[in-house]
Amino acid sequence: MKKLSNKYIMALLGAGLAFSACQKKFDPSTYAPPLNIGGYTSANEIAPSNLIAYWSFNGDLTDSISGTAGTATGATFAGGVKGQAMQGADDSYVVSNTPTAVQNMSAFTVSTWVNTPQNTDGIVGVMDISNSTEFWGNLTIFFENGATADKGLLKVHVRSGAKEAWLGNYDVVNPWGKWINIAVTYDGVSKFVVYLNGSKLAESEQAGFGPIAFQNASKMVFGTVHFQTDPSLTSATTKQDWASYLKGQLDEVRIYDKALTAEEISALTKLEGRGK
Repeated sequence: MKKLSNKYIMALLGAGLAFSACQKKFDPSTYAPPLNIGGYTSANEIAPSNLIAYWSFNGDLTDSISGTAGTATGATFAGGVKGQAMQGADDSYVVSNTPTAVQNMSAFTVSTWVNTPQNTDGIVGVMDISNSTEFWGNLTIFFENGATADKGLLKVHVRSGAKEAWLGNYDVVNPWGKWINIAVTYDGVSKFVVYLNGSKLAESEQAGFGPIAFQNASKMVFGTVHFQTDPSLTSATTKQDWASYLKGQLDEVRIYDKALTAEEISALTKLEGRGK
């Protein structure tokens, strides 16, 4: 048998090392199928033709659908459930013109993420589509007074012309200091549904309510209710000592002009919660 020279052996070893160095480290995640929840891989794939307003709060205050820009009073930015979020504080909020499509919708879904400490200084508005001549706004989502260290009271008010729907007080267990998703849908006929973290929290039938008809809805506010701004967004009243401000973060506000299904709400919440 022919003996291999040391020079030849070294050449073979060098070729092997070069081949090894060129090999890419195996990463199992690159071979995994993309995340798919309910047939969707991104929150933006859910009812895109019905999404009429979207505030990501990712470093700006603009509705990316209409281009409508908000104005901050004291509010800043912080880490969000997805990118950045609006950071609230005492006497802080963001006011925006209400996009025309939001003023004119007859059915709706509103979805948003909130991460806030317990409200100990009065009710805390999450968002409010103002009615400039009424005490309460057209669509107000807020935490009611009476919260405890391990329970919040979620409440929703909707005004449509002369009709009003009060939804709540709904118990939200251990909501403070962590991200939770709140969604409200209305089918344009009679049914309101409130969701928490993608699951149905409550359902309310309002016989004869009919299509939404917001009035005097040219302004909206994030982080408080419409009479806590300075100046007040409504001529009906000014600041109340039983109302306060969102002192945490608000993120991913989406408004659709239809009632999303329970399956769509679940998928939306799960995908956004995973940063998708």
